Amino acid sequence: MTLRERKRERTRRAVVDAAVELFERDGYEQTTVADIAAAAEIGTRTFFSYFPTKEDVLFPEGDARIAAAVHAIATRAPDEGPAEVLLRTLRIVGEDSDDLGSRLAALRLRLIADVPSVRGRALQLQADGQLRIATHLAAAFPDRLDPVTAAALTGAFIGAVTGALQMLLKDGHPGDPAAVQAAVRRATDVALAPWSTRPRS
Repeated sequence: MTLRERKRERTRRAVVDAAVELFERDGYEQTTVADIAAAAEIGTRTFFSYFPTKEDVLFPEGDARIAAAVHAIATRAPDEGPAEVLLRTLRIVGEDSDDLGSRLAALRLRLIADVPSVRGRALQLQADGQLRIATHLAAAFPDRLDPVTAAALTGAFIGAVTGALQMLLKDGHPGDPAAVQAAVRRATDVALAPWSTRPRS
C-alpha cells in the first residue's frame, strides 16, 4: 500500500469513527453529513469522495467483501466446490477485519431495524452483492450450478451471516470478534451443508 493509499484509508476510517460517535450520541436522523465531516476534520466535499451518502458510512466494508468473494471464486482450488469457496471467503474476511463483531456492526443492525433509509440501503447493497456473487458462481461452476441454484446458494450464505449477526448482536452491544466470527462460521456451515463436498469438521 502506498503512502497516499494509507493516508486515504486513515481518513476513511476517521470518517467512519466520527459517524459512529455522532450517531450514537446525537441520533442518526439528527446527524448531518456536515457534522460528520467536521468531526473527521475534512470538508463536506471530501466526505463525498469517500461515501456517496450518509447511509453508506454504515457499510464501509461492503465492497471489499464482495470483491473478496469474487476473488475467491476466481482463484478457487481444483477440489473446491461452490460452498467451500464461499466458506473460504468468510475466513478471509474474518482474518482481514473484526467488523462483524464491532461496535459499528451492532449500531448498523439497530439502525437497519429503526431507520427506513438505512434499511433500504442495506437491502439494496445486499441484493446487489448477492447478484454479483451468484453470477460469478454460476459462471465458475457451470456443470454444478445454474443461475437460479447459484442465487439460492448465495442467498443461503448471506442469510446465514445476517441471521447469525442479528441474534448475536440483538442487545445492541458489540461482541467478542473471535466468538462472533466462530458463531457466524458455524451458521454458514449449517446453511451450506447441502452443497458441501467435504466432510464437516
